[in-house]
Amino acid sequence: MMLLASGLHAESGGALGKSLYPLDSYGLEGTLPVVQGKIVLLDFWASWCGPCAKSFPALDLLYKEYRERGVVILGVNVDEKRSGMDKFLEKMPVSFPIVRDAMQKLVGRVNVGSMPTSVLLDRNGRERFRHSGFRGEETMTALRAHLDTLLGEP
Repeated sequence: MMLLASGLHAESGGALGKSLYPLDSYGLEGTLPVVQGKIVLLDFWASWCGPCAKSFPALDLLYKEYRERGVVILGVNVDEKRSGMDKFLEKMPVSFPIVRDAMQKLVGRVNVGSMPTSVLLDRNGRERFRHSGFRGEETMTALRAHLDTLLGEP
């Protein structure tokens, strides 16, 4: 898988508009949270990704801010070896759930091209927004705006 560095922007690639459910069909390692009927932010990350380390504390705050409103943040690790993920999480613990896509099935379906990539799913599991990279408050402002849009939908 080739990963390209890129700045923050909403993209229309990947599975935009298509449902990614059921998430348990991708062979993810770890415990999946209940996502039916919720807004889901899939955060694709890797232990070797510098911007991912910067994004984790911000995403953890976002999760704490939005989880009571029906938002799930799910970290999707793409490391080939579990040990890389475990070492990263020892240094950067978060309260949102983490799974590992060792077989790269979900990553392939979503067509992730850079780390980190955030994909926002509506209540039906359809990809609606995508952001590549992490640029601090700029990214967080954009993610909040998209979450608020999705939460405002029936």
